[in-house]
Amino acid sequence: MLTTMFPNVDWEDMWEATVETLYMTVISVGATFILGIILGLLLFLTGKRNLWQNKAIHSVIAGFVNIFRSIPFIILIILLVPFTTWLIGTMLGANAALPALIIGAAPFYARMVEIALREIDKGVIEAAKSMGATDGQIIYKVLLPESLPALISGITVTAIALISYIAMAGVVGAGGLGTLAYLDGFQRYQNDVTFVATVIILIIVFIIQWIGDFLTQQTDKR
Repeated sequence: MLTTMFPNVDWEDMWEATVETLYMTVISVGATFILGIILGLLLFLTGKRNLWQNKAIHSVIAGFVNIFRSIPFIILIILLVPFTTWLIGTMLGANAALPALIIGAAPFYARMVEIALREIDKGVIEAAKSMGATDGQIIYKVLLPESLPALISGITVTAIALISYIAMAGVVGAGGLGTLAYLDGFQRYQNDVTFVATVIILIIVFIIQWIGDFLTQQTDKR
């Protein structure tokens, strides 16, 4: 039945493209989460009236975040061609897309982390200080746990944005469903290939959104 409905779809190629897309998603989301948390914490902690207040360091980190989250992703891929080629050895394939994906998404998520940390009641932080908590204890036992629902919600939004980045990266040969939809679907006028690839991408997005919403509800203490 599927063969009749979608005569141009090679289901083995579609499966391989789906696996590549999932691979890029998992790796890039994981790396973005870690780097985004680090950058977001540094933005928050070095800000005015915070634990590590330092205007110079804050300005440098904020500048880096603002620059890289403002560059359109397709342009960022082109700008990072020399770096990616040096790091990976090629500009083609799933691994070659990862540097641009991570560098493009981590600053975006870092701002979400900073916003989540700003929403924490200052009284909670002051109470921890008054009880003699170290900076490390405040970070790991106050800041991160208190902001966890917002952090999960933020990485969910970022993960969905990464899915669109991955699809765009397919246009320049990154592999995955984006490449299949562009090369086999668009360029060969095989609309059924493009349609099936799009449906699979939508399913991945819906699953990520459901997982993110579930985890956010489970960690929200309110």
